[in-house]
Amino acid sequence: MRQTGLRIAAMAATVFLWVSMAPAADRVEKWLTTPDLKAALSRQDGPKLEPARKTKLSVIEINPSARYQEILGMGASFDHASCENLTKLSPEARAEAMIRLFDPDKGIGMNLMRLCIGASDFIGEPYYTYCDLPEGEKDPEMTRFSIEKDRAYVLPLIKEALKINPSLKFFASPWSPPAWMKDTGQLEGGRLLPEFYPAFAKYLARFIQAYEAEGIPIYAITVQNEPRMNDPNYPTCVWTGEEQRDFIRDHLGPLFRELNLTTRVWCWDHNWNLPEFPIAVLSDPAAAQYVDGTAFHLYEGRVETQSKIREMFPDKHIYFSEGSVFGARGAVKLASILQNWARSYNFWVVLLDEHRKPNRGPHSASATCVELLDDGSLRWNYDYYMYGQFMKFILPGAVRIGVSGPEARTIGYVATRNPDGALVLVVANAGREPWEFAVTHGNRQFRDTLPAGAVATYRWQE
Repeated sequence: MRQTGLRIAAMAATVFLWVSMAPAADRVEKWLTTPDLKAALSRQDGPKLEPARKTKLSVIEINPSARYQEILGMGASFDHASCENLTKLSPEARAEAMIRLFDPDKGIGMNLMRLCIGASDFIGEPYYTYCDLPEGEKDPEMTRFSIEKDRAYVLPLIKEALKINPSLKFFASPWSPPAWMKDTGQLEGGRLLPEFYPAFAKYLARFIQAYEAEGIPIYAITVQNEPRMNDPNYPTCVWTGEEQRDFIRDHLGPLFRELNLTTRVWCWDHNWNLPEFPIAVLSDPAAAQYVDGTAFHLYEGRVETQSKIREMFPDKHIYFSEGSVFGARGAVKLASILQNWARSYNFWVVLLDEHRKPNRGPHSASATCVELLDDGSLRWNYDYYMYGQFMKFILPGAVRIGVSGPEARTIGYVATRNPDGALVLVVANAGREPWEFAVTHGNRQFRDTLPAGAVATYRWQE
């Protein structure tokens, strides 16, 4: 599906009107995305709120008095691949694309973005960090630290997004420390040498200070992206939970405190399958005092690990820092991520071209939610609108509330109360048939039918 600039602008204006219209007291606002995109984050005639009554339909029951985590935000990543492809657009097309991504009224309002501290595997140029040195040289005091390479296209796009959405938040992750800090002497694979723990702590602090000097405050960092990866084909660095515990306890936390840095630290930043890693960090009170929470990816394990860690450490938050989901099944998974205590959701890579490039790493990529076509236009895929069904309506500061209903692999749902008091329910039907259901809230109820493969968002006042 190709969009002209005129159609993009028209759709943006329409979305703005949809969100601004006041709902009727007896009506539920509804937005819908269907697989054929005949409805694409489209405003529908909402179902009527009626007195609750018995029904033979499947029932989703909302319980606003049951309150869980507060939502920090949702978004994606300012990875180099996405930024490079956005830079290839004309200024007018790029401005329209940025509005569709970041404007909370005219777009899907992504409000929490992940930054790469140095290069990730999704990049077109050679891998780099902010303190790359000739072989044999070292710089433990970070005198040659520089974010200059980010000025080509990463920093300008971050600043453009901030103009569109000034409340945008950022967290950041390194794929590797500088090569001279590691036992391999290269960015690809290996371990951080303990003798350079103080230098790496300074490196992370310098990144925060450098970005804040550019007007980009860093809400949180993770110590290492995917610390159990030890791949010789792209920037990686392997850590044990005990090593990360010691680094945070003895070096990073004390340095942040000394420098009065308010940036939070999230541990782990990897899959659901190894809970013993964050347990090793959070079980040590001296380390845990510096840790705000645990970040997860979705490539291995089960989402219930998030709830397990939250139960073990109820004073520590859960975040979801990387993992794209696709189609209605992806929407079901996204709902389950939020249902298992995640305060955030970030998918990985916004915009590759139709050949899935640039990507220097070994991991193949699926089609991104937005694709750059060979003719220079953008294709906005189903997943863009599916993400919008969550991100546009579950606002920062919303609180997840109680919701119960049918347990089926093809059905997903999550409910929140927004800061303005509105109740929001997102429902996904990944089945092959339409699904008719009822939603009960106290003594009120509405009924609806969700097409196969569709996602709907409902909003109403209590």
